[in-house]
Amino acid sequence: MSSTALSRRTASAAATGESARPTPRPRPRRKLGPGRPVPYGWALGPLLLLAVWAAGSAAGLIDARSLPAPWTIAATAGDLVADGRLQSHFATSAQRALLGLVFGTAAGLLLALVAGLSRLGEGIVDGPVQIKRAIPSLALIPLLVLWFGIGETMKVITIALGVFVPIYIHTHNGLRTIDNRYAELAETVRLSRLQFVRHVVLPGALPGFLLGLRFGVTAAWLALVVVEQVNATSGIGYMMELARTYGQTDVIIVGLVVYGLLGLVSDALVRLVERRTLSWRRTLAG
Repeated sequence: MSSTALSRRTASAAATGESARPTPRPRPRRKLGPGRPVPYGWALGPLLLLAVWAAGSAAGLIDARSLPAPWTIAATAGDLVADGRLQSHFATSAQRALLGLVFGTAAGLLLALVAGLSRLGEGIVDGPVQIKRAIPSLALIPLLVLWFGIGETMKVITIALGVFVPIYIHTHNGLRTIDNRYAELAETVRLSRLQFVRHVVLPGALPGFLLGLRFGVTAAWLALVVVEQVNATSGIGYMMELARTYGQTDVIIVGLVVYGLLGLVSDALVRLVERRTLSWRRTLAG
């Protein structure tokens, strides 16, 4: 075909609105984030674990003497609730954990503020806290028993020691990562020391504090499991230790489930507070 004929054909196609090749649409950009939050996504893992446990028990793959079926555990929990033992032990355990969490959080927050707002305070406080960080709180139980006996004081102090370290570490880190320009701005507008702490320090350290609180809550339950098996006369751990003596595996599993649910619920509460108080942040968590 000659160039003249090709030109005429092209002009004719253009005049009649024909297109030799359609214009491709641009591909939508692929999102790299984790996507939208899944409703009740925190429950998917535990429910899947429960389903595997139930399926294994129903198929006979799990020995009932080593791990009773979920329906057996539910029946045992119902019996413990009916005679009041589970509520009584739960109330004692919750009180110990709450007291230890309150005292540990207060101590960790106070020491973090002292170390974060003063170079001298950091020099005095940070070293001993790092030493304590290297020593597990549970390793101090023999010494705490000698000092405070085997009563409630020893148990609450052990829990508090496990809580205050993560509170201090993450709050102190949050203080140290506050942009120095905010301090310069506070000096420019002549904020007082108290106003500086209220409007700059505390909001800046809040993300670190809440992260430390999540670790602190977990540490409280871990310490509680141990201290309630040291010459205790009440609590979930005592109930489990007594069940071990009599070979009651189902009661032990009930105690473990209670501990697990307490840890899951308390962590969910802290995360809820974190989402509400830090709603101004745009993160991958949504």
